[in-house]
Amino acid sequence: MNGIHDMGGLHGFGTVKVDPNEPVFVTRWGSRVFCMTQVIDRLGVWNLDEHRHEIELMRPQDYLEWGYYGRWMFAMERILDRRNILTTAEINRRVDELSAGLKHLTPPANPDRNWPLQEEDKVRWGAWRKEVQVTPQFSVGQRVRVRNIHPPGHTRVTSYTRGKVGVIHRVDAQAWVFPDTRAHYRGENLQPVYNVQFSAQTLWGEEQAEANLFIYIDLSENHLEAVGEHQHES
Repeated sequence: MNGIHDMGGLHGFGTVKVDPNEPVFVTRWGSRVFCMTQVIDRLGVWNLDEHRHEIELMRPQDYLEWGYYGRWMFAMERILDRRNILTTAEINRRVDELSAGLKHLTPPANPDRNWPLQEEDKVRWGAWRKEVQVTPQFSVGQRVRVRNIHPPGHTRVTSYTRGKVGVIHRVDAQAWVFPDTRAHYRGENLQPVYNVQFSAQTLWGEEQAEANLFIYIDLSENHLEAVGEHQHES
């Protein structure tokens, strides 16, 4: 889907400032969100692409204001509520109790809670399947075009590469999960992933980008199409 999360090439955000002394976690609560997310990942509650898409559904203002781990927390709470593992009402009640300084907190009470998960309800987290073989459609050095797609759901194709022509730099011929379908539980659609080289001027234009500058982006096979020898670049 097109949204504020796809910020590559947008104007008005200024330069990226890098603090060489920045701590791993700026806030203590951020470290806790990280740890909770890692645990939930391994318990089979969600898959990576579902989690990413949930973040994409944030309001643009919230996405910009909540910060990196605030977005993780948003996705965590919504998926846990949807799975009936920990409801939004329970979370809000506990926040209100803690904010009021109550010493005796109300125990969570949800007789229909979907926990612990049954084995058949658990989700596989990994991004590739080593036990499956796939045959790449493209090869190193081949010219390809990124499909110009605008799905309403999740996609890993950045907006600034859509319709652009690049060259296959590396082939990862493992059986990678296709994020666009797995995010919505429409199958894993296992396929190779390609590292594609783009000229910066192809992506941004001759006036905005330096000559002889290249960008390398990983793309799934379903995101690419072959380019004939006589076809022009976008």
